Amino acid sequence: MELRQIQYFIEVAKLEHVTEASYALHVSQSAVSRQIFKLESELGVDLFIHEGRKVKLTPIGRLFLSHMEHLMKVIDNAQQEISEFLDPERGTVRIGFPSSLAAQMIPTVVSGFREKYPLVHFQLQHGSYKELVEWVVKGDMNLAIMGPVPHEAQIKSEVLFEENFVALLPAGHPLANQTSVKLSDLKDDSFVLFPEGFVLRDMVVKACSNLGFQPKVTFEGDDLDAIKGLVSSGLGLTVLPEIALSEHIASTIVTLPVVEPRVTRDVGVIIPANRELPPTEKLFYDFLKEISPMFGLQKNE
Repeated sequence: MELRQIQYFIEVAKLEHVTEASYALHVSQSAVSRQIFKLESELGVDLFIHEGRKVKLTPIGRLFLSHMEHLMKVIDNAQQEISEFLDPERGTVRIGFPSSLAAQMIPTVVSGFREKYPLVHFQLQHGSYKELVEWVVKGDMNLAIMGPVPHEAQIKSEVLFEENFVALLPAGHPLANQTSVKLSDLKDDSFVLFPEGFVLRDMVVKACSNLGFQPKVTFEGDDLDAIKGLVSSGLGLTVLPEIALSEHIASTIVTLPVVEPRVTRDVGVIIPANRELPPTEKLFYDFLKEISPMFGLQKNE
């Protein structure tokens, strides 16, 4: 079994089409077909079912794909570690993050790290809360910055800081002239929140429930700019982590601290519990812990 055969097999399985796989691999269709045939002959099983021009994995093919994808991750990680062992300051850092940290934190930490290590490359991947945890557990990446910080057996969590939630009100709201707002004062208002299943929505709903009311959600959006746009248009208010806001908030929005109770989340970094970080990503992990006080918020001990 050759590495080339495995690469061809994974590409065909992913695209479910030999011709399209050949385009992606920059080789001829016959070369791909020949390697797949050799692989199936060596294994003694059919990995694909042919359906016209398309192909589908057989049950044993799906099982084999799972093992081969894991194998390729191991090979890629080994190559990365060897390269970075020779020169950690020229390696690659892969980071996952949610949309709520995209506006301020990610650009700040990446630019700060690049000032110290200008030759390091970055691969940035946006994902949902659940996806970020799964990627780190499965080995798709080794680092994810997220909040709140999960605590699970297969990951190691490091809390970097704690941040407050703030209320975003339309400028014409009756409470817009106050210096802060109680969460209970908003019980009769229309809310603009993330859809069900999003952790930021769950945190706001839980905080309201603890005060004895359910927020009236009239609009939902899975994009921060869309949510802020709806608030700006006077269609409702929202409650978001402070760091999720960009520096430029529309003049039609008033931002107020939420008090009684304070709504907070911890923000931190997760890494695998059962794998060592490659040297370059270890540099970045240590850098994150070093600069966390720069965000000016209380670290949650």
